[in-house]
Amino acid sequence: MKQKARMLTGFVVCLLVLTFSITASAARIVYTLPIQGEIEPGLAAFVARGLALAERNHGVVLLEINTFGGRVDAATEIKDLIFRAGVPVIAYVSERAWSAGALIALSAPRIAMAPGSSMGAAEPRPMEEKTVSALRAEFESAAERWGRDRRLAGAMVDASVVIEGLSEQGKILTLSAQDALEYGMADLLAGSVHEVLTSLGYEDYELEELKPHWAENVARLLTNSTISSLLLTLGFLGLVFEITSPGWGVPGTGGIICLALFFGGRYAAGLMGWEVILLFMGGLILLLLELFVIPGFGAAGILGILGLMGSIVLAFGDLQTALINLSIVLVITILAVVLLWKRITQSRFWKRIVLSHSETPQAGYRAPVDLGHLVGKQGVAITPLRPAGTCVIDDQRYDVVSDGGFVTANTRVEVVHTEGTRVVVREVKED
Repeated sequence: MKQKARMLTGFVVCLLVLTFSITASAARIVYTLPIQGEIEPGLAAFVARGLALAERNHGVVLLEINTFGGRVDAATEIKDLIFRAGVPVIAYVSERAWSAGALIALSAPRIAMAPGSSMGAAEPRPMEEKTVSALRAEFESAAERWGRDRRLAGAMVDASVVIEGLSEQGKILTLSAQDALEYGMADLLAGSVHEVLTSLGYEDYELEELKPHWAENVARLLTNSTISSLLLTLGFLGLVFEITSPGWGVPGTGGIICLALFFGGRYAAGLMGWEVILLFMGGLILLLLELFVIPGFGAAGILGILGLMGSIVLAFGDLQTALINLSIVLVITILAVVLLWKRITQSRFWKRIVLSHSETPQAGYRAPVDLGHLVGKQGVAITPLRPAGTCVIDDQRYDVVSDGGFVTANTRVEVVHTEGTRVVVREVKED
């Protein structure tokens, strides 16, 4: 019995040793994520997917960076994702990491740069003290996280920071690969991904290149700053053109499609939730009800406009960016309204909100005649007045009313007073 127990124990130990040996000898999976083109919010969703995949498989993430920069809010979100990552992250600058790309590179624990590459040039736009201060703090915190020189990171953003031998007063810092290595902002120079990995101790690895799938590519395209502004502008222009057209047609449908793409892209990128879409749809429904169902223009229209504007601000997530884009949209929309003013004033929408009916002579309307000049004049009743009838005054026939009882025909009468077109007469008593 004891012998069997010893044999079973030995078998289990051998199995554990074998399993450990196989696990230890297994190749480490390295996931490469391209950080290229404009940095926009859709890219953050792609980076988040790559980091999550690496964490599930205990792999390594290598960010291949070649970008002129882009949205700071997107780069900040990627920075936070790298800080929270539970796997090793390596940034490899193949050509350049400028502006928002430099912040992403500095967020990684290890930085490798190809010979001839560069990093920095992160002057913000607009160049305001508040913006410079906030972005400089982001760069400095990223550098301090991994023990790099915070002054060098700050000089990439703030032109007032002077680094002797590298940057002058009024010039932002851009480091070449050699300078970055010399001043400790990069860990090594490498001409290829293989050289990067072997230099960092990953001799046995399996390379898996991740690429954005179609939904992430669509999200990146739709969240691009230029495309976002264009979709928003075309959406509002479509609605303006629809107002000038009878019924519902192509301009309104195209406008709604553009607005749907604008909000759909930002939802797919994870920049907003369903509540923003519901707010937009609610505002649009209220506005359509105001245009086509409810007469006049009142609370429903105002609430609809506020709902649309509020949803746009929430979709951008940044008040300043939202106001800039809304300003562009409003300027273009106002220009379109000016050019289409004649058509707008003839549209059904305009007739609903503005009273355009006029009683003109051309339409057969006449102003009431003032009969005050008849007071005191005398005439002859040509019909009995019971009390209304007809009489002749100054050879003109008038419809009159007696001020009292019955007046026979051919009786002389005198005009007592008039009220508009109403003429009141009294029988003249003969002496």
